[in-house]
Amino acid sequence: MVPGSRSARIRALVAEQAALRGARVGVLDVCTAAVAALPVGGAGMSAMSPDRASHPLCSTDSVSQHLEELQLTLGEGPCVDAYVLGSTVLCPDLLAGELQRHWTVFADAALEAGARAVFAFPLQIGAVSPGVLDLYSSSSVELDAEEVADAMAFADAATLILLDARISETGGPFDTHAPDADAAGTDRPDAAPFDDLGGYRAEIDQATGILMVQLDVGFEEAFIRLRAHAYARGTRLSVVAADVVAHRLRLPPDTAPSDIQPPDARPPDEES
Repeated sequence: MVPGSRSARIRALVAEQAALRGARVGVLDVCTAAVAALPVGGAGMSAMSPDRASHPLCSTDSVSQHLEELQLTLGEGPCVDAYVLGSTVLCPDLLAGELQRHWTVFADAALEAGARAVFAFPLQIGAVSPGVLDLYSSSSVELDAEEVADAMAFADAATLILLDARISETGGPFDTHAPDADAAGTDRPDAAPFDDLGGYRAEIDQATGILMVQLDVGFEEAFIRLRAHAYARGTRLSVVAADVVAHRLRLPPDTAPSDIQPPDARPPDEES
């Protein structure tokens, strides 16, 4: 398939989902369109950054929502590896031995959540990578070359939306400039807030900042402590962040993150 025609087809599918909602195109429309077009059961997306707390953007169902939070809390999984490596991560069967060894906690937790196959596609334009698109299936499945190419095209569409870029080709079906609240898909029950300037990310950033002051540590260690607390108690990262911000939770300064820190998220070729 000609790359240009694939891109146009994918943009049309995304625009169709937005039209069904009666709203401007948003990242949730990318996820719902991907689920409709590919042999997967759900999709989710997370915003990721080397210098800010990562956070889920949206999800199509409760399983994908849980998978997004799970990976960011544990610091391991296909989403994390795809972002670190800047390349697609395809896992047709989480029961595979090598994946069980690589993702020592995530693999079993994802299986328990209802995912058997997981696929992660970094959102990337040049050196800019604002996040990752994740797909899952409740059964073992392999994406063929055409399906992988389509998924990458969905990731490209999401990248443009996240970067608030205009699609300038003649006849481009949507304009992503200044997306409104509806474009985030926040009207859907399973959708996490999308606004990159507030909502979910702001609360996690705020909680991390509070811990920096309380524990007299840097940003990275404060975020590790936040993740570690959520992991050790089996609680969602968003819930722990909300408790910290509301002053319902105060972590003791002598809590050693190494005692309860989730497994190292570095891919095998970066491990020492």
